[in-house]
Amino acid sequence: MATLGELGEAAVLSRIFPRLPAAATTLVGPGDDAAVLRAPDGRFVVTTDTMIEGPDFRMAWSTPHDLGWKAAATNLADVAAMGAVPTALVVAIAAPPETDISVLEGLADGLRGACEAMAPGCGVVGGDLSSSSVFTIAVTAFGDLQGRAPVLRSGARPGDVLAVSGPLDLAARGLALLFERGVVDGIPDAELAAALRGEFPDEVDAQLAPTPPLADGRAAALAGATAMLDVSDGLAIDARRIADASGVQLDLDSAAVGSAASLTGGEAHALLATFPADAALPSGFRAIGRVEAGRGVTVDGQPYDERGGWDPYSDWDGDR
Repeated sequence: MATLGELGEAAVLSRIFPRLPAAATTLVGPGDDAAVLRAPDGRFVVTTDTMIEGPDFRMAWSTPHDLGWKAAATNLADVAAMGAVPTALVVAIAAPPETDISVLEGLADGLRGACEAMAPGCGVVGGDLSSSSVFTIAVTAFGDLQGRAPVLRSGARPGDVLAVSGPLDLAARGLALLFERGVVDGIPDAELAAALRGEFPDEVDAQLAPTPPLADGRAAALAGATAMLDVSDGLAIDARRIADASGVQLDLDSAAVGSAASLTGGEAHALLATFPADAALPSGFRAIGRVEAGRGVTVDGQPYDERGGWDPYSDWDGDR
């Protein structure tokens, strides 16, 4: 196989483009200075996220397919959390010139696989390639509200039911396993990671190649969700974001939430939403608490102030 530096940008693109998923909303796709998309609603949802080798992923643990899948999934989850349907992705990659072309081909396959599995009709409509000493993936995702109002973080009201769709602790448990048993002298090891994946597939896959419940975002909007977000940094910290934005208090039921890792573990990519008390919860959602007058987050009625969740500045120390 050839490296990116040996092939050059034009040849690299010619290898990647056929592997990328097409978007159903595309009027002008990759190849021009910019893409052109249909926006039937007259509005579109847009979000962006960056994955950087080191703080966000380790090449020894993730396959190229994993990287493409996760880059898509994490952005698509944010679109779904607004109650929108994902329509398109723009992907920018900066990689060392000595990177083998198979890495980008595998990443493109992962992008396609994630879109086909979780967001049919969504595709890659453009992006950028550059060189860097640190492998970096930046994705911008677009979504269609289909005539509905967006579901914001600020709509929760006292009396609402707090519910979640998707597991809350699997990704955190997967990450803990990788750091505990997927390293040799503190260095990530590919063979150990592969063995862990065979032994604990649910946990490790939830961390390396998550499958957020994207369709449940639209279902929540149709069911009258008053607030919603993607649980990416940990349930406690993300619940506080809804509480702060809405000016309310969220009380979590510890028995319904489950393990401590469910409260503090990051990268769950579950959907956390509030619904009117008389609303029927959509399939996939389960009640884990309620919205009350007040401020902040409580657990079983008691203030919850323990540090937990992911903060890219306070938690990144160069070794994790």
